[in-house]
Amino acid sequence: SQQRFSSLLMNLLTSNPMMNIPQHFGRTGTDQITWMLCDAPTIIYSLIKFGLFDNDLVRSAWKYLVNLIYDNGWHCTFSPDLKKFRGPGRKDDPCPYANLVMLKALSEFPEYLASEACATGTETLLLLWENRKSRRPYLFAMGTDFSKLKAPLIWYDILHILEVLSRFDRLHSDSRFQEMVHIVLNKKDENGLFTPESIWRAWKDWEFGQKKQPSYWITFLIYRILNRINKNH
Repeated sequence: SQQRFSSLLMNLLTSNPMMNIPQHFGRTGTDQITWMLCDAPTIIYSLIKFGLFDNDLVRSAWKYLVNLIYDNGWHCTFSPDLKKFRGPGRKDDPCPYANLVMLKALSEFPEYLASEACATGTETLLLLWENRKSRRPYLFAMGTDFSKLKAPLIWYDILHILEVLSRFDRLHSDSRFQEMVHIVLNKKDENGLFTPESIWRAWKDWEFGQKKQPSYWITFLIYRILNRINKNH
């Protein structure tokens, strides 16, 4: 049940993270401990990266998240205690960011790579790209800002999506995936390096937190994506 999952997820958290949802989204505007499908997958992903891949609680929580999928991907889903919450979109639309982070975490489980859930989630993201001029569910657009190179990979942007989709070998020849790859490659300089095009001041002291010089980290991220593609061709 959702109540059991909420309790399970809270037990996995050690830092008691707070969420504050404004009143115009149907909540009180005060801090509370809860979860949404736009953050729960990232928590699971982090726990996996910390070595809890085979932890029974992690796998139990993950199976619950997987089963929240619809025919058109994962929707805006949240803890039962957020009864009046309403994201900025139609309830039958998939949430682009939820699909992105779900696939990111799901790709860490080899048994899920060829699953129906992954097939649905990846197709959802590719369809959003294909119809990017007419669709922007939950305000997640795929326009000029989306295509700017940025790090770290926490936003809904072209580099983050390519990082996730490139983990699924069957997508490498998809024309929509290739189109995004070519957009990124066209940003390469004469030395084969890539320069950040968008930054957040919180990372201004990192080498990818500026837009004047090539970033070795962003360059690495892009070549890691290319390496996945090239190893299968």
